[in-house]
Amino acid sequence: MQLLAVGLMLAGCASRPAPIALGPAATGSPAQGVAVPIPPGQIDAAVAQLDALAADILRRSNIPGMAVAVVKDGKTVYAKGFGVRRIGAPEPVDADTVFQLASMSKPIGATVIAGLVGRGTVAWDTPVAPLLPGFRLADGWVTQHLTIGDLYAHRSGLADHAGDRLEDLGYDRGEVLRRLRHAPLTGFRLHYAYTNFGITAGAEAASKAAGEDWATLSERTLYQPLGMRATSSRFADFMQRTDRATPHVLRGGRYVAESQRQPDAQSAAGGVSSSVNDVARWMALVLQNGSVDGKQLVAADALLPAISPQIVSSPPADPTSRAGFYGYGFNVGTSASGRVKLSHSGAFLLGAGTSVSMIPAAGVAIVTLTNAAPVGAAEAVNASFDDLVEFGRVTRDWYAAYNGRMQAFYKPEGSLAGQPAPARPVTALADRAYVGRYANAFYGDAIVEAGSGGLVLRMGPDAKTSVALRHWSGNGFVFDLQGENAPPGSISKIDFVPAGPGAAGSLQIEFFSEDAAHGVFTRVP
Repeated sequence: MQLLAVGLMLAGCASRPAPIALGPAATGSPAQGVAVPIPPGQIDAAVAQLDALAADILRRSNIPGMAVAVVKDGKTVYAKGFGVRRIGAPEPVDADTVFQLASMSKPIGATVIAGLVGRGTVAWDTPVAPLLPGFRLADGWVTQHLTIGDLYAHRSGLADHAGDRLEDLGYDRGEVLRRLRHAPLTGFRLHYAYTNFGITAGAEAASKAAGEDWATLSERTLYQPLGMRATSSRFADFMQRTDRATPHVLRGGRYVAESQRQPDAQSAAGGVSSSVNDVARWMALVLQNGSVDGKQLVAADALLPAISPQIVSSPPADPTSRAGFYGYGFNVGTSASGRVKLSHSGAFLLGAGTSVSMIPAAGVAIVTLTNAAPVGAAEAVNASFDDLVEFGRVTRDWYAAYNGRMQAFYKPEGSLAGQPAPARPVTALADRAYVGRYANAFYGDAIVEAGSGGLVLRMGPDAKTSVALRHWSGNGFVFDLQGENAPPGSISKIDFVPAGPGAAGSLQIEFFSEDAAHGVFTRVP
């Protein structure tokens, strides 16, 4: 329509318009056009500045360790470590240090599936239900039409991060996927909602079609052929590495080695561990349309849909803003220069911050891995480097920008977080009124017991997760939250609903309210 409008406008002019001057870069498809050319030597100059750039962000962020690698034209041209593997210990980070990748696992896993698509084992539009007979969602029609691609594009209709809190309770992969049938659905294929266990379900379907578990399938399809010897989708393999980065959490503004994230339940979405040297081999494969050393490891036409927009992930805020898109496991966007940019970050509050960025038109990609809870350091290194590649200068303080955005991760969960307890609380009923077993289809049983120090809540497989309840007011209690999805200071309300004199008939837990019952657990006689 734009071309037609221009043609009509020119036809009405009294004089012939001057011809448009086309520069030497105006070749190829108009869809490949860029506004800012990259002069010869500019990428090399960007690489030369990485030592100083990474060291500065390491210093500003105070994270213990970081590793960075760059690929250009299919070759690793930079790979280096900074800082230490564990705070207070002397062992340095190097280019072979293995880190947990967190959600950077998603584009790597999508490449595994692209390998299967190229072989004809599955397609991106293969329905999931026939491959996972025990898996279903709340709507039968959606269950029957849901595809691997729908799950990898986060357009299944599941809510943002649906199932993550089941993992926090200790449920394994199979049990989390089975319980997703009790999660509410909204807008199948209509909107984007980031869902770790949606990705996991798509990967499980693909692995069933291939006849191998996901970790083995990833090894045989991608890691071994690429020579990614330090890469695995099994947590046990990560823990056996000698050159391994210890995760660090933020406590009072300082990093401490306190927790160890075990992500096997969502392996395809967040369970890969690798080094920057290994990740560089994968980046080279993606930039070369699935080939490595002249061999087509992943079919180009199977990989292209994964790195192409499949759904709008971040709608523009106004007419001057660019939209963001998600492919199958990849963020797909447009840089300020007009070039396509592929990216993904990974974040564990329990100690990992990672990021990858690729500019296919420039033949260049960068990965930054850190062993600390996310504060924007990895993203800042990558964004600053991309600026140097495309513009020859860093256009803004990317660390300040990303660090500000990351602060939302650290806001305590719970409407009562940070609130003082009531000065004159309403008296509770006797403990025996609350003691009992309460059932919820999504979360399982909530067992309330009377301990020596007061009421105790037990949940999860075999009721192993135990927390102490503190009285708030009336039939309301609170308990402290811990884990990947609960920043320090998080608390949850638990409200008991009396069914008659001296007995509660149900309870509602604020933190566990993403299910169809909104966190209501009903007493079991």
